[in-house]
Amino acid sequence: MWKIVLCGAIVLGSMMGSGSTLSAEASLKPVFQDTRTSYAGEAIDRLVYKGIVAGTTQHTFEPKKAVTRAEFASFAVRLLGLKPVSNNISPYMDTPVKAWYYGNVGAMTNLSILEGKGQNMFKPNASITREEAAALLVRMLKQRPVENNLLFYTYKDAADISDWARPYVQKVHQLGLMRGSSGLFRPGDQVTREEAAVMLDSVLQNPSWAAKIKRKPDVGIQLGWQYNSSAAAFIDQVEQSPVNTVVPRWFFLNKDMSVSNHANSTLISWAAASGRQLWPMLGNRSNAAVTHQMLSSSVNREAVVREISALVKKYELGGINVDFENVDPADREGFTSFVASLTASLHTLGAVVSVDVSPNLGSDWTAAFDYVKLGAVSDYMVLMNYEEHWNGDPKAGSVASLPWVESALAKMVSEVDRAKTIMALPLYTRDWSAVNPAGASWDITLGEQGVRAAASGSFKHWDTRLNQYIINYISNQTARAIWAEDSRSLSAKVLMSRKQNIAGLAYWYMGGETSDVWNAITNALQFESYTF
Repeated sequence: MWKIVLCGAIVLGSMMGSGSTLSAEASLKPVFQDTRTSYAGEAIDRLVYKGIVAGTTQHTFEPKKAVTRAEFASFAVRLLGLKPVSNNISPYMDTPVKAWYYGNVGAMTNLSILEGKGQNMFKPNASITREEAAALLVRMLKQRPVENNLLFYTYKDAADISDWARPYVQKVHQLGLMRGSSGLFRPGDQVTREEAAVMLDSVLQNPSWAAKIKRKPDVGIQLGWQYNSSAAAFIDQVEQSPVNTVVPRWFFLNKDMSVSNHANSTLISWAAASGRQLWPMLGNRSNAAVTHQMLSSSVNREAVVREISALVKKYELGGINVDFENVDPADREGFTSFVASLTASLHTLGAVVSVDVSPNLGSDWTAAFDYVKLGAVSDYMVLMNYEEHWNGDPKAGSVASLPWVESALAKMVSEVDRAKTIMALPLYTRDWSAVNPAGASWDITLGEQGVRAAASGSFKHWDTRLNQYIINYISNQTARAIWAEDSRSLSAKVLMSRKQNIAGLAYWYMGGETSDVWNAITNALQFESYTF
């Protein structure tokens, strides 16, 4: 059964019931009364049955009507198999959170496919010109614009095409997605709803492109840490996300060289039943003295290896996540030896070892990490790619700006095999005092960040270099600032990381996010997997 659902002035088509798409398409009947004489009639019907486009009422499509930016964004999201993203921090002033198109505009903005027109404005009800549509199609299909002068031999009105748009127009012509008529491209004409349908249907009529859109991407390792949440809360957090590898903070090194055990039977049973990998964390509580006592003694190292191995065997764990902080540089060799021994032991049990490391900035904080050797002896290295500006930093700034994150990852993969590299992203940020950054700043969740961004008197702007919002506000007569992590900034980092062909991503910490973040990350993983 096909069901058309009214939503405001737009009818959002969705498929419900049983039966294959192929069988449905084989017996297509005109859906709308006003498309029977349209050259795009069959394309419109195919897209309606796929739930991609919809009418303006239950019985009319209005094929000659100009398609709006909001409509095109919504059509594109559905065509690409993406999810709407109701960004917690609204990208635009003129897209109400409750508007039917809000999530689709967010999804397109996060992926930089369709962005605003002017300062903080999207103009959702504005039309789209044909040259703008050309650019959108090229971005949707991740094509490279063509830089040549052949347009002047192709279209009589090539001189009317904007300079910025010519490479895009040339590419869509090359792809056969937009041809024009009578030797004219008509770059400034509004795209009609029937024209939009033909463009989008052409994408799905390409068997290779259609197959790639349907294919489920290999997202690699998606790791999430439990922090300050109950087992039930953690399970709920993970089930809302793409996380397939969970890291509860269960095991810690004690002063007597034993390992404290906080294993939870509920999490063990749930992980097994849900098919998720369970890699509990082994931590040192940042205690340099106790860590040195263990790492500097082969006897102590082997005792800890035996105890951890016994726990892995007892609980049938998939791995261990080693998180040692504040390690003395003198323990560099001891730490590498410990990881090598632990990895060898766990391999006999079919388990793996991942090691958390900060970006290699050549400081004392990371001097204990021999990145090359650790990468060789462990199964995975988890780059904790944040704290660009740390808690206590005398200079306020981003926790993880895109240029800094990209540079740190580039350094990492120059020393560690990409197939062993996992990059961790922050699901938190920091609220900075402009007067006393070092002493009056604190960590906040993304939800707390959103409250501040929406508060009366706050001001935000998108920093195109850092790829994140900077939020400014006043509290107790003191200027404060937040370099935001949200769906848009995290999408940019995910897209960048996927281009590096690393093993996966990790998130510190589960529960720090807002609900929109997971759809945004899922979209970025999906979109970056496409190779049209």
